[in-house]
Amino acid sequence: MTEILQRSIPYDAFEDKRLPGIAPLDMADWLIVDDAYAGQMARREDLLAQSRNSVLALDDSAFEAAQELLDLALARLLSGYNNDFVREGDAVKCPDERVVELDYSDPFGTLGRLTQEDFCLMGKRGEEHVLLGAVLCFPASWKLSEKFMQPLIGIHIPVEPYTEDIAKRVQRLFDGVRSDRPLWRFNALWYEDPELHQPRSASEPRRVGAGSDEGPYFRSEKQSILKLPKSGMAVFSIHTFVVKREDMRAAQP
Repeated sequence: MTEILQRSIPYDAFEDKRLPGIAPLDMADWLIVDDAYAGQMARREDLLAQSRNSVLALDDSAFEAAQELLDLALARLLSGYNNDFVREGDAVKCPDERVVELDYSDPFGTLGRLTQEDFCLMGKRGEEHVLLGAVLCFPASWKLSEKFMQPLIGIHIPVEPYTEDIAKRVQRLFDGVRSDRPLWRFNALWYEDPELHQPRSASEPRRVGAGSDEGPYFRSEKQSILKLPKSGMAVFSIHTFVVKREDMRAAQP
């Protein structure tokens, strides 16, 4: 499975970034195309084809926001990356030579085939943001089916460090994020299994070795938070890195 693994992570993953650990994000660094692009996109294509209902969900109320997100991501892809993404009529030729049709009737499906990132759309309902849509091919111990249409506090149950105080702080982050001031953070854990698609029900025990500092693989998610300028909905995007222990050791000073 080495084709889905990166050789390095483009930030100091050993820096203390405990929840919420937020920093400003340069939009030029929002979407990442790394050395595992081809392998990870092949995995995403398979998941979207074989398990679409498990990795994609979208409420009707967020459909136009999902289209807005597709426009935003597409503009970013076509404006950078050494012209590795090329518009060909109503399709895009990707760095791995795949040609992806721009299907605005299926915005999350299209996004899932263009980028390594997973995307969650969060809309304000009452006092909380609710998960109104997502393409989530690479979950780390959670299930989209259980979190869809749930508020932030419901999404993070049963994450142990997610106290009521942290929940309030995270909600304030989503309330305060501006379209011109996106944010980012990361998490990092050692894993026994390099598989990117690791759904787990909240009622299931954590896999043996997951999160252990003795695991052979280092998994880190770069998580970005931004606000869509037209709809005002919040976007939570996730780029997943999985690196072998020996490569992480080589990268340390």
